Amino acid sequence: MRSIEQLFTRKGTFIFALYLSSVDRLSREEEAGSMQGTQIRPARPDDEERIRRFLAGLSLHTQTLRFFTGVSKPAPGLVRTLLRVDERRDALVATTECGEIVGHAMSFKGGCADVEIAVVVTDDWQGRGLGPRLVDTLLLRASVRGARTVGMDVLGENRRVLRLVRRLWPEATMKVASGTVEVTAMIDQAGLFAEQGSVATPLTV
Repeated sequence: MRSIEQLFTRKGTFIFALYLSSVDRLSREEEAGSMQGTQIRPARPDDEERIRRFLAGLSLHTQTLRFFTGVSKPAPGLVRTLLRVDERRDALVATTECGEIVGHAMSFKGGCADVEIAVVVTDDWQGRGLGPRLVDTLLLRASVRGARTVGMDVLGENRRVLRLVRRLWPEATMKVASGTVEVTAMIDQAGLFAEQGSVATPLTV
C-alpha cells in the first residue's frame, strides 16, 4: 500500500493528470464562456468536506490517472495534503457558483525543477478549458515567488496530455521512466502575466 506521500509523488515528481482536449479547438473567448460561473481561489482549511465530495465524485478512471489508485473514500491525510498552503506548497480550487469544487491544482517545490505540479478536473468539467486556467494561475503564483522551471510526471497512457505538453512547451525535456514521462519545462513568465491580465484578475500571491 502506497503512503500518502507516494500517492502524490513518483521519484520526487508530482503526477500531472489533466483532461484538456478542448485546448486546441476552443478560442479563449469560448473557453471563458464555457467556464462562466466558476472562480479559482486558494484552497482553505474549511474546504475539507468540499474536497472530499470532489474526490468521491471523480470517476475511477480520473482518480487513477491522478493518484494511481481509487480515492472514493479519501483518508484525512490525503485531504489535508490537498489543501495545504505553505512556503513549499500551493493549492488552488476551482468552484461553481454554489461553492462546489470542480477542479484542483497544487504545486510543490521540487528537485529537478523549481516547482512540480498536479491538476485534476471533475469529469463533468473536463474539456472546458478549466484545467489550463488552473495551470496558468498556479504557475503565475509560482513565478512571482521565483520559480523559473516546472516539472511533472505524465502517465504514458495519457496521450492527450502529452500532446498538450508538446504544444505548450515544445522545448520541454521528456524522459520515459517506469511507465511515466518525466517533463521539465521553462515557465513562460511574460505569457502568464499577459494572459492573466487579459482575462481575469490575478489571485493575491
